[in-house]
Amino acid sequence: MKPLRGLYAITDSQLLADGRLLPYVEAALKGGAKLLQYRDKSDDAARRLRQAEALRDLCLRHGAQLIVNDDLELAARLGVGLHLGQEDGSLSAARALLGHKAIIGATCHASLELAEQARSEGASYLAFGRFFTSNTKPGAPAAPLELLEQARTRFRLPLVAIGGVTLDNAPQLLARGASMVAVVHALFAAPNAAEVERRAHAFSQLFADI
Repeated sequence: MKPLRGLYAITDSQLLADGRLLPYVEAALKGGAKLLQYRDKSDDAARRLRQAEALRDLCLRHGAQLIVNDDLELAARLGVGLHLGQEDGSLSAARALLGHKAIIGATCHASLELAEQARSEGASYLAFGRFFTSNTKPGAPAAPLELLEQARTRFRLPLVAIGGVTLDNAPQLLARGASMVAVVHALFAAPNAAEVERRAHAFSQLFADI
């Protein structure tokens, strides 16, 4: 499996409503997104399955990996990865069900202790944040940039930085040790798919420049 590095796109059911989900995601993948997290907290299981299947096919076509947010059953059914928040169930149980090759990420907020626990339970990557003001999770605890340097020293796992990431502030995160930047609004709050692709390419270029 390729190392986890680059742009990590996260879907938003409001930003990507009204038929925007698939064209905007495909644009992000064309622009170089390496991981895609399908995040939909609705109760419509049939729609979630249908959308996740379509996203899995898009990711396969573009050489990217699909991660499902907080739905172990759906991840297992589709044979894709999983992202778990702190309230989303047992990481070790997910690892046992999905197998050792699956990508399973863990939300660690601003805590090295949570990251240590996630590593011990088999996490593939550790997600820290929010580092900047976030539209998606405005109430999340703030994480200092130094946390990335501390985590890079302590853990031999890819580090994902999330929370208010933009093209302007992403270089600070990469300089401190982030392997991936997770982006929602700065990628998908766009007037059209062409603009999403342009933004994704610009984010991806940051990694090429290192």
